[in-house]
Amino acid sequence: MLVNNDTQAASTVQQLKRSDMDPANAAASALYSGALQTAQQSVMVPAAQKDLDKASDRIDEAFAKTRVQLQATATTSGARAELSEYMSKSPAERIREQLLKEQGMTEEQVQALPQQQQDAIARQVAERLKEQQQQQVAAKAAAPQAQAVKDTLAAI
Repeated sequence: MLVNNDTQAASTVQQLKRSDMDPANAAASALYSGALQTAQQSVMVPAAQKDLDKASDRIDEAFAKTRVQLQATATTSGARAELSEYMSKSPAERIREQLLKEQGMTEEQVQALPQQQQDAIARQVAERLKEQQQQQVAAKAAAPQAQAVKDTLAAI
């Protein structure tokens, strides 16, 4: 058994003695609280500032991401609506819209034209529609030939 006969150590322990703690726990508590206060004073201010800066950066980043998502959603939904509207039109309506756009006219302006000019526009639309259908038929007829050429080239 080790016994410390140092009177100074005994008096320090006696000063730190609390009625609810034994001398060893009281001394450890005093040392811990003193070290803790010193560490908190030297470390907490910079660490707290760093934590605040990190939190601020995360908030800024979250707001930026939200803004980008909202802008993308608005743009995407607008483009999606335009595409959906375009796809819901018949080929004749698409060709008519393209023809009027090329001539720099609106549907209202066409309605204001004399009947002969309206009929001329309708004939142009019919001609383009017929040409488009012929191109599609020719493309379908050429598809097997193109596949045969690909197969031949692949075999070589």
